Amino acid sequence: MPHQIIIQPSGHVLTVESGETILEAALREGFSLPYGCRNGSCGICKGKIIQGTVDYGRHNEETLTADEKQVGKALFCCASPLTDLVIECHEISATKDIEIKTLPCRVHKLELVAPDVMVISLKLPTNQRLQFLAGQYIDILLKDGKRRSFSLANAPHDDEYLELHARNYPGGVFTEHVFTNMKVKDMLRFTGPLGSFFLRDTPEECSIIFLASGTGFAPIKSILEHVFHQEGGRHRKRNMTLYWGARTKSDLYLADLADKWQREHDNFTFIPVLSEPLPSDNWQGRTGLVHQAVMHDFLSLEMHQVYACGVPVMVKAAYHDFITQCHLPRDAFFSDVFTPSTSNP
Repeated sequence: MPHQIIIQPSGHVLTVESGETILEAALREGFSLPYGCRNGSCGICKGKIIQGTVDYGRHNEETLTADEKQVGKALFCCASPLTDLVIECHEISATKDIEIKTLPCRVHKLELVAPDVMVISLKLPTNQRLQFLAGQYIDILLKDGKRRSFSLANAPHDDEYLELHARNYPGGVFTEHVFTNMKVKDMLRFTGPLGSFFLRDTPEECSIIFLASGTGFAPIKSILEHVFHQEGGRHRKRNMTLYWGARTKSDLYLADLADKWQREHDNFTFIPVLSEPLPSDNWQGRTGLVHQAVMHDFLSLEMHQVYACGVPVMVKAAYHDFITQCHLPRDAFFSDVFTPSTSNP
């Protein structure tokens, strides 16, 4: 049966239909709550149940602990109401006027930029464009009803083609198709834009640190290209540093592009970090864990924002260590967690 939810502190009211999660209902009714993975692994959608009871749904036990449930916390992407609710969470105004669409598209170009990374360019129908915020993602809709999420790597102002960065994970049904059978002119369907990983407004004195691992570079590329495009925009004078972590040199598949940004913009610095460089890489740069490179360079992150994107272990370690050891405010850490979808999870 339907249940009513009141969102605090905004006072917005929505109705959740049977079988819907809190997040699904909010998005359907046009209320933008923070979210990332939508499968209970990233924790971005975590909020508080002030009144009422919920079915917590399937989720990662590390992301929502028993102690957090005791104090009323829930993951809104997984939780379904069992009664009428009053919840507390921060609504995102920046996405409220952006329509989530389901659209067809055609594969325009396939470019192998590393042994296991393919850049896919998608062409929308002639009369269609996708409005999105730099950093958001889309869900590719598969024939079996399942979805695969990919961040948009192109900037919103450069939307003739949608750009995706796909890594070929062992057991990844869709990515194996990309690398073996996908052809130019193939048709796909997707839903988007989705997610709340985008640049926030803060005082100019705040510097920005972007933290990427592997293809977590994709949404950060979108954000940075959009910032660079906004000549004289609100982010223009901020110091921005990109730390991009990978195992080997070939995994930094667009390092030349990041180097070019560094040459062209005096407020931008690029620091690549390899965890397992090969002898043939002749690597003279930074080594180790990428988030620890940030901690080495910044004793305090008190006047910073951090945007982290990549594998869960990197994002979780960065969040914990930056807050507990580098004085980063909790509300200054934004993340997008990449969880591979495989046929044998």
